[in-house]
Amino acid sequence: MKRFWLGLVALILLATGCGQRHDDEEGLAIFKYNESAGILTLDPIYAKDLPHIWACNQVYNSLVAFDDKMNLVPMVAKSWDISEDGLCYTFHLRNDVQFHEDECFVGSGLRQPQAPSPREEVKVVEPVEIEDSRSQTPTRFVTAQDFVYSFNRVVDKQLSSPGMWIFASVKQENDQYSFTAINDTTFQIELSKPFPPFLGILSMTYASVVPKEAVEYYGDNFRSHPVGTGPFKFQYWKEGVKLVFRKNPDYFECDEAGERLPYIDAVSVSFLIDKQVAFLEFIKGKFDFMSGIDARYKDELLTYDGQLRQKYEDKIELITEPYLNTEYFSFYIDPNDSLGPVRSMALRQAVSLCIDREKMLRYLRNGIGEPGTGGMIPAGLPGHSPTIGYGYDLKRAQRLVAENHLQGYLLQLTTVADYADIGKFVQSQVEQIGLQCKMEVIPPATLRSMRSNGSLPFFRASWVADYPDAENYLSLFTTSNFAPAGPNYSHYSNPKYDKLYDKALLCNDLQERAKYYTEMDSLMMQEAPVVVLFYDEVLRFVNERVQGLGSNPTNLLDLRRVRIL
Repeated sequence: MKRFWLGLVALILLATGCGQRHDDEEGLAIFKYNESAGILTLDPIYAKDLPHIWACNQVYNSLVAFDDKMNLVPMVAKSWDISEDGLCYTFHLRNDVQFHEDECFVGSGLRQPQAPSPREEVKVVEPVEIEDSRSQTPTRFVTAQDFVYSFNRVVDKQLSSPGMWIFASVKQENDQYSFTAINDTTFQIELSKPFPPFLGILSMTYASVVPKEAVEYYGDNFRSHPVGTGPFKFQYWKEGVKLVFRKNPDYFECDEAGERLPYIDAVSVSFLIDKQVAFLEFIKGKFDFMSGIDARYKDELLTYDGQLRQKYEDKIELITEPYLNTEYFSFYIDPNDSLGPVRSMALRQAVSLCIDREKMLRYLRNGIGEPGTGGMIPAGLPGHSPTIGYGYDLKRAQRLVAENHLQGYLLQLTTVADYADIGKFVQSQVEQIGLQCKMEVIPPATLRSMRSNGSLPFFRASWVADYPDAENYLSLFTTSNFAPAGPNYSHYSNPKYDKLYDKALLCNDLQERAKYYTEMDSLMMQEAPVVVLFYDEVLRFVNERVQGLGSNPTNLLDLRRVRIL
């Protein structure tokens, strides 16, 4: 009987207590990173932020994807056709995409690859040779019916997926969405009205394909035992401590030379809450990758003009590029606000005007990012205008406060630890125009929950583009997307804005559509439901051992082509 070496989990656990890497003598290549925000689920229909998207991106695939240059490329769908009226999307699927081996497929009668089960438990502290006693764990191939099932999970109201909105344009009859399996390799979607960004939306993690067998077999535990088609498959998860994925030997993609992806053997995710501790571990070599910069160590790593300090140049590579991420503070617009609509809007405008964004970026972010003087659409996307927002105008802000009798009004700002420094800066800026500001720092998960149910009057937020179209940002302010069902956490509502949004979605010409986008963004910014702070940049600090990580404007973590030397 075939025998094999299995000590991956034990090796990774051994590495937790020190700064050295512990790849075993067989040369296992393990990509390691830390996720301080934590992960609550590995079910893709709940992957609404980067920590969850990054993890799920290793396990699942969608019909299509964006490459690093933001070109739309095939994934499980090898090609597609769109009808002339823009209402019917027909996808032709690959016939060689398999779900990960898992016991949920027992009895399927389909081929059973020879490989160890991802559920094999290892309770040793050194690599040991063990018997492949479960090499007959079955799998099966993906069919169009799997996409019908997966997409219906997203729109199932009982499951309350935050991604339900991605299929808002899909045709419905008798509460049934128009997802159709024509045959095993042909999948079709009909829209109720044309929606030009729809194809890009299908690249989102929400639209990942999952097997019905796994969801039914694991029930509520599917969140902690994912089964997908991705380059890595689930191995181990001790929540709050360690998450491990290992290489999927049956992954369907190959590189240009015909070598099967991925190259590395495993991915290990740690959950150190303290980012400063995680930074120190990264410097010691425990982690291979760190995204973004924290105020507590930004000056240690970067010069004031945003360059990597010389002492780290032989250990770390810094990768930067524009990031489709708008950082902002949002107001919750309460129709029963005691200030009334006019004074409430004046308050929001005054707060936007009193913030010196250039000073904030220079001293708090070492010049990383672009001041948010435009609207919600970030630089680089059609529709962006750098002048429709609010520049620094202290006198005008003070005048608005005085004219609307807002002196002494108490703002309650809620943020997270990573943005406490920016929160304090905004707090000081607000107080200089005669307002009071009380800041509360809460965990990210708590903030996400409270903003969804309208419990926070003024809170930190950001929006990373799921697909490179400005509609992605502007949909945040449509009335139909009110939270908690959608991402409109501000509860901004304007009938004119909604009508412009509908017109834009009927326009297939990108340049013409961009004009609608700018008009919408300008209209929304006049009423100031958000305080746009800055447009971010992707900063990736990568261990010198790592090759081929790359980057992209959506900051997606793609490990398919990574090598570890």
